[in-house]
Amino acid sequence: MLFIDQAEICARSGKGGDGIVSFRREKYVPKGGPDGGDGGAGGSVFVQVDAQLSTLVDLTGHTYYTARVGQPGGGANCTGRDGEDIIIRVPAGTLVYDRDTGSLLRDLVSEGERVCVAKGGRGGKGNAYFATPTHQTPREAQKGEAGEERWLRLELKLIAEVGVIGLPNAGKSTLLSRVSRARPKIADYPFTTLVPNLGIVSLSGFRSFVMADMPGLIEGAHEGIGLGDRFLRHSERTRVLLHLVDLFPVEGQPSPAEAYRIVRGELEKYSEALAAKPELIVANKLDLSPDEEPPELADLRKKLGTEVLSISAVSGTGLEVVVNRLWGMLEKERGAGDGSAGSR
Repeated sequence: MLFIDQAEICARSGKGGDGIVSFRREKYVPKGGPDGGDGGAGGSVFVQVDAQLSTLVDLTGHTYYTARVGQPGGGANCTGRDGEDIIIRVPAGTLVYDRDTGSLLRDLVSEGERVCVAKGGRGGKGNAYFATPTHQTPREAQKGEAGEERWLRLELKLIAEVGVIGLPNAGKSTLLSRVSRARPKIADYPFTTLVPNLGIVSLSGFRSFVMADMPGLIEGAHEGIGLGDRFLRHSERTRVLLHLVDLFPVEGQPSPAEAYRIVRGELEKYSEALAAKPELIVANKLDLSPDEEPPELADLRKKLGTEVLSISAVSGTGLEVVVNRLWGMLEKERGAGDGSAGSR
């Protein structure tokens, strides 16, 4: 399935039904009173979370969503039927914006959560509504209110507690496939990952968290170069960043320390809040060295001046230590935060 994380659609609610002018007409009742019924309400348009969806692809071929109009009232005080509502289903993590004003209408993060984006018009009152002791034969009725039309911009930000970042070919997809049941595309060329991938990491004691493998960033990603520009926002919902560094880059590629600084620079230029998230630095591809503690690892730690864990995503070395460390960091963030994985 195509991964689509942006869409523009037009929501149109239904017009309310007209009230009518009607008088009671029955045999042997020559002067019946007013009995014109009210019109029905027009249908509204809602955007609602569907946990079965993971992309906005279903919206790409359907731009206009129009709810039904309310039916006019009838005689004998019969109210017209309400117009049927329309529900636009989207994945969890969808932000709903008014396209023209740029205002955020709702950040939809929970299953079943929804927002009304175009409210149906109110039905008009029939002449029975206007009857009074001094005005017993009203001949006026209201027209139904017009519906609303609103253009929407939908943006999907994946909901994951841990975001795996790093340059292309750092081994992010391999790592995700080893610690979860996710099966992202893996190959030995840059930009294998063209879309974010989600996986559930399960630990002992019924502990688990969601990890997202983000497409590789390159220098200038925050300005639209490469793939990272589109997908940096998917990291914004994460609580913790796992920064994966290739300990043995191929010739012509940045050194481990340079690779780290390139990605950090892109994060800081894109969003100060994103760059300020807790980060675990992990050096990958220990399997390419015969040494348990290769000199390249010591050199990286010295140049960065901070703790760097080491793993082999291929062989599994060090993975248990990393996922348990991530769990501890998440526990700390959950305690300090607002309890919502979808906080911005």
